[in-house]
Amino acid sequence: MGFLVAASFGSHVVPRGTLETRIKCQLFCRTEKNSIGFKVSKHKAIQRGIFLSKQEPTVFDERKSPNEVREEIKQCYELINRLGRGVLYLGSARMGPGHSHYVQAQGLAKEIANLLDCTTWSGAGPGLMDAVTQGALLAGKPVGGFKIGKEAGEWKSSNYHPYLPTENYFTCRFFSARKHGLVDTVVRNNSFDKTAVVALPGGIGTLDEVFEMLALIQLERIGSKLPVPFMLMNYDSFYSKLLDFLNVCEEWGTVSEGEIAPLWKVCNSNSEALAYLEDFYSISSSDTSKNATKVYNTQELPS
Repeated sequence: MGFLVAASFGSHVVPRGTLETRIKCQLFCRTEKNSIGFKVSKHKAIQRGIFLSKQEPTVFDERKSPNEVREEIKQCYELINRLGRGVLYLGSARMGPGHSHYVQAQGLAKEIANLLDCTTWSGAGPGLMDAVTQGALLAGKPVGGFKIGKEAGEWKSSNYHPYLPTENYFTCRFFSARKHGLVDTVVRNNSFDKTAVVALPGGIGTLDEVFEMLALIQLERIGSKLPVPFMLMNYDSFYSKLLDFLNVCEEWGTVSEGEIAPLWKVCNSNSEALAYLEDFYSISSSDTSKNATKVYNTQELPS
C-alpha cells in the first residue's frame, strides 16, 4: 500500500486529499512513548518536511495528552470566574431569526436576565443560542459562552464569534472541556447565587446536553450545594413526544415511577417559566424592577 504522509518538523501537517486538515505534528527519528518515529530517506534533500502519500486523507488525533484537556477545562473555569455564574441555555443552532422559537427564546432570555440579574450562558453559536445572547444584550446584562468550531448545520468552521468580544467566550477544542464549562455555569454554592438551566427546542446536540444535565441532577453529581432549577421549554408541544417516551420508560421500569418529573419543570410558555423562577427564588415584582436596566435599541444589535 502506498502511503503519502505530509509532515513538518515542529510545524503543521497538511495531508494531500479532499480534506485540508491541519494538524500540528512533531516528528522524531526515534520512537518514544506516545510519539511516532519516521525514517527519512537520504536520497532527496528535505527543506521543511516529508510528504508521504495515500489516496485517502490521513487524520491525526489532536489529543496528545490529558494535560491538553485539563488545561482547556481550567480556561473554562477562569472565564466563569470572570463573568459569573448564571442561566445556561441549551438549544438548536438551526432555528434562525425567522423562526417563532427564536423570537420566544430571545424574549425569554431578556426577561430572565432582568429577573435574576445574572450572566447569560450558551454555546455561543447561531440559532437559538444567538437568540438568547441578543436577549441578554437587550437587557444590558453580561453574556458568556463556550463555543466549538462548527455547529450542526454550519458549512464552515470558525473559532470566532461574529460580534461578541473575545473576552466573553472561549472556543473549545474538546467537547469534554466544553461540557465541564457548561455545567459549572449553573453551580450554586450559596443562597445569593441565582442560576438555572433552560432547555430550548433542539436536536441531537441539545438532547445530549439536556440528558447529561438531567442525569447529573438526578444523581446529585452536578457539583452544586443548592438545587438548580431546570426548565424544559415545550414551545408548540415540541417536546411532548419526548415526554411520552419517558412515560413509556416508566412503564417498562427503566426509570422509577415519578422519578423524572421532580427533576425539571416543563413549561409551555415564557410566562410559565418566569413564574416558576419567581417562585423558586422568592422574587417579587419590585425586585425585578430594580434589576432592570437600560434596554438597548435592537438596531444596536447585529441582525
